[in-house]
Amino acid sequence: CWCWEAQLRTAVGDIGRWTRLRNRDHHRAAAANPLSCNYSRQRADCLRCLNKSIGSVQPGACDFMSTKRKTPDAPRAIKAGDPVRREPRAEKTDEAAVPEFAALDAAAEGRVEYRKVRVPAHRYTPLRKAWPQIVTPLVEQLKLQVRFNPRSRCVELRSAPTTPDAGAVQKGADFVAAFALGFEVADALALLRLEDLFVDSFEVKDVKILRGDHLSRAVGRIAGADGKTRHAIENATRTRVVVAGTHVHVLGSAQNIKVARDAICDLIIGAPPGKVYNRMRTVAKRLHSRL
Repeated sequence: CWCWEAQLRTAVGDIGRWTRLRNRDHHRAAAANPLSCNYSRQRADCLRCLNKSIGSVQPGACDFMSTKRKTPDAPRAIKAGDPVRREPRAEKTDEAAVPEFAALDAAAEGRVEYRKVRVPAHRYTPLRKAWPQIVTPLVEQLKLQVRFNPRSRCVELRSAPTTPDAGAVQKGADFVAAFALGFEVADALALLRLEDLFVDSFEVKDVKILRGDHLSRAVGRIAGADGKTRHAIENATRTRVVVAGTHVHVLGSAQNIKVARDAICDLIIGAPPGKVYNRMRTVAKRLHSRL
């Protein structure tokens, strides 16, 4: 009832009034004599118990101040009109952000790298004839262990303790794989000397679905009479092209491979060779001017 609420409100007011009087008397006594503060010897974070006139007495503290500390406000929701706070950007330094480390050799890596490259049947005889030219750069330059397994007809490469670079095994495997695709040894050696060379392979049917004589004519348009078209593409784009059946392999840099692939795709679709030559000539001049 209302009588009970009035009595409760009166009791709460009396308790608050009594608490304020007690704290006031306590701090008055502490100001008069700092040593009379019973709480001054316990904590040292109450500035109200400090008597500034006595410098030798350490500032005292009481539990009253610790309970009356202001708590941080809760985060307020962002409104549409509030200004946007921007964090200060870190100052740029001259030091490189990415650390640089020396190349890791195969021995320091702690494991033996192993690769196996399968040789097709039609490249078995050329591999046997050019075996000395293939093994010499792998052993002398890359310091790899190489052997040919006649049962599986695979060239096996393995890193040795003297291998200077951990990626030498992969370079050697790419070199052997390029020779297995049909490239000459001198052209495949460029994969060992240069870093930005790749081999791109695709099939004629990937560009346009052809069958029978139409497929044969498309392959003939890529090669040309006595290989003239293929040589023209190689000289204009600075690449090497191998036509093996219905598969086309292009060796060169990424930009040159794209130009050669576009020209070959135009020939497969049926574009006139003269138009393809003019387009390649324009692109070749542009590439030469950049270099």
